[in-house]
Amino acid sequence: MPTLPREQPEPAQPHQARRTAESFGTDAQRYDQARPDYPDDLVTRIVAASPEPAVLDVGCGTGIAARQFQAAGCNVLGIEPDARMADLAQARGLRVEVATFEAWEPDGRVLDALIAAQSWHWVDPVAGTVKAAQVLRPNGRLAIFGHVFEPPAEVAEPFAAAFRRVAPDSPFSDQPARRPLEMYQAGYAKIADKIRETEQFDDPEQWRFDWEKPYTRDQWLDLLPTTGGLTRLRPDQLAEILGAVGHAIDALGGRFTMHYTTLATTAVRADTP
Repeated sequence: MPTLPREQPEPAQPHQARRTAESFGTDAQRYDQARPDYPDDLVTRIVAASPEPAVLDVGCGTGIAARQFQAAGCNVLGIEPDARMADLAQARGLRVEVATFEAWEPDGRVLDALIAAQSWHWVDPVAGTVKAAQVLRPNGRLAIFGHVFEPPAEVAEPFAAAFRRVAPDSPFSDQPARRPLEMYQAGYAKIADKIRETEQFDDPEQWRFDWEKPYTRDQWLDLLPTTGGLTRLRPDQLAEILGAVGHAIDALGGRFTMHYTTLATTAVRADTP
């Protein structure tokens, strides 16, 4: 039975798990093509609620969210610790500075909005929130958002069983096949608590956007290797998991509909000195 190589486990806090956090650039092209966009209503709402169009995208990756904000008329600067992801984002026309948000030097720049799309869990929750307050102008908006990736049980359960079989030593192997929406909502509530602790923002709001996206077998198998639990697996481990999931999707007729929920925690920088 193949297993992950024995090595020191990464820290329990996501922002300290740097090997996983910076593993998505292994196949940046696949990530950019397979990962879904963000709801247009979310982008429109953030832009409309921001004082001006200068946006900082923390953990911009390949620029999926950034390009949507650019299309909405924003002037976007990306911050990305993985140079491979940053290179692709730059090739797509995004200005990117390679750094973690905690280490990034604003050099006196202030922003109208700060977004973090599917990336804030890789940022120190205390230092990151304090720094967000420092780089946002009064009445600037902080918006932290991400998708709930929970496919139907007919797909999720074979995936979980295969993952436990081929990578029992991975911390991801202990997760249930499907996690309830309430678990994700609790995570965004904790983000709101950290924002309140800074005493630099108005009371945070929680936004929710429900939408659907159909996937063929090949489309879902293209997306799966871009997710955090799979980016560091060996090719043989990945192939066994993808085979099990592909067989499950074939049993559904070769396609399924993903019911996405995109959650956001957002707050306005207080209008104080």
